Amino acid sequence: MSRQLYQGTGWPLPDQGQGPTFPAPPPWRLFTGGPVEPPPPEDDAENHRRLGSVTVSPQQPSASSRELELVNAALLLRRPLLVTGRPGTGKSALAYRIARELKLGRVLHWPITSRSTLNSGLYDYDAIGRVEAANARQTPSGEHEIGDFLTLGPLGTALLPYDRPRVLLIDEIDKCDIDLPNDLLSAFEDGKYPIRELLRVAKAAPEIEVHTADPGRTAVIRNGMVQCREFPVIVITSNEEREFPPAFLRRCLRMRIEDPDVAQLAAMVHAHFRGKESPHSTELIEQFVARSRRDGGLAADQLLNAVHLVTSGEYSYDELWDGLIDSVWQRLTEAE
Repeated sequence: MSRQLYQGTGWPLPDQGQGPTFPAPPPWRLFTGGPVEPPPPEDDAENHRRLGSVTVSPQQPSASSRELELVNAALLLRRPLLVTGRPGTGKSALAYRIARELKLGRVLHWPITSRSTLNSGLYDYDAIGRVEAANARQTPSGEHEIGDFLTLGPLGTALLPYDRPRVLLIDEIDKCDIDLPNDLLSAFEDGKYPIRELLRVAKAAPEIEVHTADPGRTAVIRNGMVQCREFPVIVITSNEEREFPPAFLRRCLRMRIEDPDVAQLAAMVHAHFRGKESPHSTELIEQFVARSRRDGGLAADQLLNAVHLVTSGEYSYDELWDGLIDSVWQRLTEAE
């Protein structure tokens, strides 16, 4: 790209206003949903919890050239990004860096379990709650507002017709049922989905207000269908514990995140402990890298745990090495 949309700093440029303008999508990834939804809420507290404070100048990227290349390609092509790597290497944090840098609002987080289905990502309909509410009011259930009992899921909310794309994190897809990757293909290709319960009443009630995955937010669904206007920025994380169908892989751009090096770990520590770093931080980072290599890889948050112990005032640096560090830096893989 002649102008990189994502610059890898994790921090918005001061002159972006409401955020940078996205380049036009390929013709086959053009969607026409509407009317346009209001901008999503911000979540500065969650961004700070996940990323810490800004650690580099807006002109200095902290991402690798490979990350810049693939993220920008995914943004231009409007395709999901399948991010692989060992646990604890910062795969999930990528979604929050993109959202904060491009000013795309609150990240929609869909943590995957073995019980996750496409429908659970799209919406939840509480039919029992609706009947119970109708009985309590002694009114027929058909007369009680159906939208009160319908909540869009993270994927369903991401596909609402926003003027700028939402960021959706589909976290740890390795845990999913065997059918979920293929079931996602229709949403990835079409950028839309029906809500069956609303289709049935569309003639009598063409516009129904429902809850979304954003706390306290609602959206009006028209004629029982949801279609995006800008395809969401989808980051899918995988710990490489399973293989995925070729059709699913074909629709994603794949990026592997390697273990962070000493400079990246130092930047991470500075982001979370800015102004109260320990004089032993550099030594801790070097020891952490050495043990990570010896033990087959440690998670970055294990380093943060150690730094917090020595900066909290509750433990001295010497006490950390008196057996406590073996619990904090437990190996993540079985010994060979």
